[in-house]
Amino acid sequence: MAENNRRQPIVAVLGHVDHGKTSVLDYIRSLGQDRQSSVMAREAGGITQHIGATEVPARLLNEFCSPLMGGKEFLSPGLLFIDTPGHHSFSTLRTRGGSLADIAILVIDLMEGCQPQTLESIRILKNAKTPFVVCANKVDRIHGWRSVNGRSAAEAMNDQDSYAIGLFEQKFWHLVGQFGEQGFNLDMYNKISDFTQNIPLVPCSAKEGEGMQDLLATTIGLAEKFLDEQLSDVDGASEGTVLEMKEERGLGKTLDVILYRGQISKGDEIVVATNQGPVVTRVRGLFRPRGMAEMRDAGDRWDAIETVEAAAGLKLAAPDLEGVLAGTTLRILPEDAGLRQQAIDATEDESEISIKLDEEEGIVIKADTLGGLEALAFELHNLDNPIPIRSAGIGPVNKRDLRGAENAADPLQRVILAFSTSVQTETAEELEKEDCEVEYIGSDIIYHILEQFETWTENRKIELEEEKREKIVYPGKIKILADHIFRRSGPAVVGVRILGGRLHIGQRLLTIDGNNVGQIKSIRTGDTSHKEAKQGEEVAIAIKGATVGRGIDEEDILLVDVPASHARRLRKLELTSSEQEILDELTALHRSENHFWGR
Repeated sequence: MAENNRRQPIVAVLGHVDHGKTSVLDYIRSLGQDRQSSVMAREAGGITQHIGATEVPARLLNEFCSPLMGGKEFLSPGLLFIDTPGHHSFSTLRTRGGSLADIAILVIDLMEGCQPQTLESIRILKNAKTPFVVCANKVDRIHGWRSVNGRSAAEAMNDQDSYAIGLFEQKFWHLVGQFGEQGFNLDMYNKISDFTQNIPLVPCSAKEGEGMQDLLATTIGLAEKFLDEQLSDVDGASEGTVLEMKEERGLGKTLDVILYRGQISKGDEIVVATNQGPVVTRVRGLFRPRGMAEMRDAGDRWDAIETVEAAAGLKLAAPDLEGVLAGTTLRILPEDAGLRQQAIDATEDESEISIKLDEEEGIVIKADTLGGLEALAFELHNLDNPIPIRSAGIGPVNKRDLRGAENAADPLQRVILAFSTSVQTETAEELEKEDCEVEYIGSDIIYHILEQFETWTENRKIELEEEKREKIVYPGKIKILADHIFRRSGPAVVGVRILGGRLHIGQRLLTIDGNNVGQIKSIRTGDTSHKEAKQGEEVAIAIKGATVGRGIDEEDILLVDVPASHARRLRKLELTSSEQEILDELTALHRSENHFWGR
């Protein structure tokens, strides 16, 4: 049975949205529920819910996986599955030494293969050097596949006809290719002799419970084989990772924490990292959810506890938790004065956010947690042309971030990149203004942020080049095509025909009544970007500041506006008849407001 000098491995479950992460966790939670008819039965060795985690004891694992174990039993006391909300990326789950998770299960919909969040998870697992198992989920959706609830993957594979196996193998080899592109060798879990060289894939149906015993047996087997030292490290300083700070009714400000080493008790003195530096406080209360309440819906159903041992998820109440940074380390302060000071110093380092900043130049980056911020900074610093960072912070984008970005001398650095975090309302309003010079790019996927940043940089370079040459703005007239609304706002993307004149990136558009519509940010045909489009062409354009359905709509005619100084110069040039007509129309519009426009 389990040895006392080991803690259970901490397992993260990752994957693209809708690929079945929740179904896998739900199935794991349901193990042995029929044995849990009362609280007493559960506490006597059933599954327990922690804060942000689910613990499956060794007794249940041994029982569930026994058909595959040949009489052997697991060394570990169980598995602790991290169960953070969907918007938290794996990069938030960290310790000072690297990843908070000892091992990961990467859930992939076998029918869809690797998607953007899958690839992001693979890259982060690779950077964190975290071993992982691939759960090839939804195998029951293969045409002709016969599923039997609860049986092993090996039995399932042997029970299929050649047609279903052929379809499975097509999907399997497609995944092998996708993992090969990321530098990993993927193979069937039961065909691997060297787990240091290959990533195991287990065919599963979380819905039917098929292959789940193989998945758990492979996960715990890998952990015990490669993480012996890690799992036996139970005597060091007591530490945990802060998942998030919350206001709980009746408890005040609380922290959700995964304790990964040592123990914590009510009354212990702790040090936490805040945006103002380290704060020393005392634990006023420790809590876990009552019964099998789903963590994020536990409400006020909390059970107070006196002490907790790693690995565990817990809720902690204490004074002075304002501004605690998610993703940082919570340390229980020892009595020894020297060790105590070491813990405070280490927390101070985290409060200062250890990201290399360039004081004179660079962009602004924000994220919801320290791990997320470090992951974004890592990617920016490792690009072929590294991007300097002038300011990095945790939490929502605020006015200070906006002012910092505005002050960048280089217009290509007037940008805020935000990973998995929000924007304060007033700041969002400023960012949306027509004359705002700062570009905001935010996403829950780092690689989407980098792609958008690259596109924006390219387009901005073109704009700046044009501004430098002070190229004359020619008049133009366009029509928004019916059934060609690709995006309604932020920016609006519509298909248009150039009725006359020409269209250029950076130009402003007006309605035929003279109302300002917005600025052209890009011109595309298919996957190709263009600087300009001419009479007769049909292109897709992105218009910053416009909203389809509010001011513009399908089949509307819009005019390319011309600055007054350019209008004077245009009259001296030889224009086409359509350009001359449009210029006359613009002149009439502007002179209804300003009699001297363009004179």
